[in-house]
Amino acid sequence: MTREQPDASASQPFAPPGATSSAFAAGYKAAWRSIFAYVLFGTYIGIGALAHDFGFSAAWMLASTLLIWAAPAQVILISTLSTASLIEVAVAIGLSSVRFLPMVISLLPMLKESSTRQRRLVIPAHLTAISVWVESMRLVPAQPRERRIAFFNGLGFGFMSSAALAGMTGFYLAAQLPPLFAGALLFMTPLSLLMSLSRNSRVLAERVAFILGLTVGPLLAGRVSLDLMWTGIIAGTAAFVVHRIREAWQ
Repeated sequence: MTREQPDASASQPFAPPGATSSAFAAGYKAAWRSIFAYVLFGTYIGIGALAHDFGFSAAWMLASTLLIWAAPAQVILISTLSTASLIEVAVAIGLSSVRFLPMVISLLPMLKESSTRQRRLVIPAHLTAISVWVESMRLVPAQPRERRIAFFNGLGFGFMSSAALAGMTGFYLAAQLPPLFAGALLFMTPLSLLMSLSRNSRVLAERVAFILGLTVGPLLAGRVSLDLMWTGIIAGTAAFVVHRIREAWQ
């Protein structure tokens, strides 16, 4: 009797190194072909100038971009680190980043295979941001499953490199940038998020949260500590209550 040879492909949980490298490069190139790379570039010029004006170093600015990888959370960190306690800052940043949890939950099943080891999903989870999520939902399904993690990592690092480069550029141009121009660049991210949310708000709860956020935010701005956090809590809770009441009546 001849002994049956094991299937070589079954023992390989992911693509060969060459295929992984080419998938990463394809994702990186796709990032720079996306409009989001240039929205991030403009936004992070403003964030870099903001960090300079608050007295942070260039190395700190770069490290915070790579480690936090969320422009709103980074703005919270820069603007509140000198005026609030570390616990308040950590809570505000953590709550502002909770919005990424549903994105990670929706992405990981699309990226992994049955044999994928959990440690290979750590980097994709960290790289998940709104811009990366939007483009990956459009581009990743077209990739073979064994190439998806590498492609997604390339896409994320492409967007991150745009943000890092722009942040350093804004930091060193801060002395030359007019304050109004720096503020306008910083406004690009919330403006793009606002348009994205208005387009994607389809159910009643989402619309209530969106409208209340626009209403409550300006009322609390500058009047209470952690106004962004309280805006989210108030608007989100009200939207949840409206959703439950509507379900009870149906």
